[in-house]
Amino acid sequence: MRKREIHIVGNWKMNQTLHEISQFFVEMTKMKMELKCKAWIAPQAIHIPILKEIAFTTGAIQIGAQNCCEHDSGAFTGEISPLALADMGVEFVIIGHSERRTIYKEDNELLNKKVLKALEHNLKVIYCVGETLDEREANLTHDILEKQLSVGLANIPKQKAHLLMIAYEPVWAIGTGKTASAEQAEEGHAFIRSHLPHSSDETIILYGGSVKPDNIEALLRKANIDGALVGGASLKANDFRQLCTVASIVM
Repeated sequence: MRKREIHIVGNWKMNQTLHEISQFFVEMTKMKMELKCKAWIAPQAIHIPILKEIAFTTGAIQIGAQNCCEHDSGAFTGEISPLALADMGVEFVIIGHSERRTIYKEDNELLNKKVLKALEHNLKVIYCVGETLDEREANLTHDILEKQLSVGLANIPKQKAHLLMIAYEPVWAIGTGKTASAEQAEEGHAFIRSHLPHSSDETIILYGGSVKPDNIEALLRKANIDGALVGGASLKANDFRQLCTVASIVM
C-alpha cells in the first residue's frame, strides 16, 4: 500500500474579515490540536501576511494563495505575482480552481503558464481538475480530465514534479451540497493518477467538492485520495478541526 501524507487544505475563497480570522485562530488555539495530517489554508490575498504571522507563531498551519499570475511582474493591475508570493514565504498556490475556469474563463493553456511560473519559484502547486454535470452525464469525464492534465501540466520539469499536487473537484459537487460518492471520487483519483505526466505513487491527489466532517472519513479510506480541498467547512474552526482530527486518525 502507498505511504500517504494526508493534507486538509482550506480554500477560504472571498470570505473572512479580520475579526473572523482572529476568532478562527483563537478557537483553534483553544483546541490544542496534535496534527498528524498537513493543515493548509489559502485566504484572500490581502490576508496572506496576517495569516503568515499567525502561522509563524503557532507553527501548525501552512499558508498559501488561491491564484497567481502567469507573469512575475509588469503592468498587470490587480494580479498576484508568483515571485512576490515566493518572496513573502508563501508555501503553495491553488491554480485552475473551477471558479477561475468558469467565472474568469481561464483555459488549460493559460493555467499551464501559471503552473510553470509558480513551479519556477518553487511554490507547491495544487492544480485543480474536474468535470461539469453535463460532461459527466455525457460520459465525457475521462476525456475532460485527460485534456486538463495533458495541456495544463505540459512541459513540467521532472525535477519540479515533487512540488505538484492535484485536486479533483467535480464541478457539480462544489458548493451545491452534492458530493461525489467515495467510490466516484476514488475512480476519478485513480484515473488521474494513471494519467499524470510524471506518474508517481507519491503524487498527492486531493478531493474537493462539498467536503464536510460527516463525509471526510469515507473519502480518506480510499486508496488514491490523499486529503481534501475544502471550501465552506474550512471557514469555522470547529469544522476544520474535525476534518483534521479525522484525517489524523485515518493516517
